[in-house]
Amino acid sequence: MCRRVRILLPVFLVLTFLGRSKLVSSAEPTLFVSSFVAGDEGAIRAYEFNTKAGTLKLRHETTEVSSPFFLAVSEDGKFLYSIDAEKFGGPDDEEVAAFRIDKETGKLQRLNQQTARGTASCYLDIDSKGKCVVVANYSSGSVAAFPISNEGSIEPSASFIQHQGSSVDPKRQKGPNAHSIEISPDDRFALAADLGIDKILIYRLDAETATLTPNEQQSFVRLPPGSGPRHVTFHPNGKQVYVINELKNSVTHFDYEPESGRLTERKTISTLPDDFTEASYCADLKITPNGKFLYGTNRGHDSIAMYSIDENGALSLIGIEPSLGKGPQNLLISPNGKWLLCANMPGNNVVIFQIDQETGKLTAHGDQVEVKMPSCLRLLE
Repeated sequence: MCRRVRILLPVFLVLTFLGRSKLVSSAEPTLFVSSFVAGDEGAIRAYEFNTKAGTLKLRHETTEVSSPFFLAVSEDGKFLYSIDAEKFGGPDDEEVAAFRIDKETGKLQRLNQQTARGTASCYLDIDSKGKCVVVANYSSGSVAAFPISNEGSIEPSASFIQHQGSSVDPKRQKGPNAHSIEISPDDRFALAADLGIDKILIYRLDAETATLTPNEQQSFVRLPPGSGPRHVTFHPNGKQVYVINELKNSVTHFDYEPESGRLTERKTISTLPDDFTEASYCADLKITPNGKFLYGTNRGHDSIAMYSIDENGALSLIGIEPSLGKGPQNLLISPNGKWLLCANMPGNNVVIFQIDQETGKLTAHGDQVEVKMPSCLRLLE
């Protein structure tokens, strides 16, 4: 009898361990949502994201961050970085804050902050190894790169580049307005979309030293006057790049050479219906993990333009779906490619859409989630 117990006990422990391992591995990812509000009302909320059911459940609110316009999460899931501004776009430089993530609760512990070296800082990205953060400063028209310590804190900037020039729109393009900076999949380049000068600037990136330098083979590409490029995204195959143009309400497709960083323009396609004549401005674009579909937002028309992507990277419009809220600002697509989340910033909600895996069309799913001024969506898997 005792011998039998001794034999079965290790088996029981093994089964218990396997059961616990399964439980840990099946944990749902955490969705971070920034609320672009100044002072004590500004917050970064953590939601449990059920990627099977397409539902969100609030887990934690981190409130000690002001005007957290944009977020970035390290690939290892340990750290989050956010814009932190007492008065966004004011005369003083913004700050970039570093946080340690508690994966169990979604709680953020502030590590430190550094000056962004510019105003209206509006975009962050991190290299795949978590060595540096790059920042785009909209109002002052500059980009900067910051080393990250082994403990996740952000160090003073190692690179700073001031953009120069202007373009044809007298209200929006009097000077440079760096609206985003996106690191290439291999961490060798960073592409900065500058709305004010109608350029995509191409920088070589040394992530180990957080150094940005203009690319020797091609330092920029120019878009048609008045385009107002805003956000950039790479196709999963690493051979195409897409740019959404805020002022012209369009998406431009480029071929991309990973070795040289060169961009070759292919085609520009509208994000709006032909008969729409009112004011509207694009914001964000995202591609499904399988590279088959692209989505872009229209603020004013308050919709999401849906495109299929062929084997050569060319776009074809599938249709235009209402965003179910005012001012669709930011998008996120789940890793399984099943869900698209849309943050309607002035609409104060996050809407979940189901993606048809065959056609790419969107269908609203479940209840809208009320969030004050949601500006950025980032996932911790």
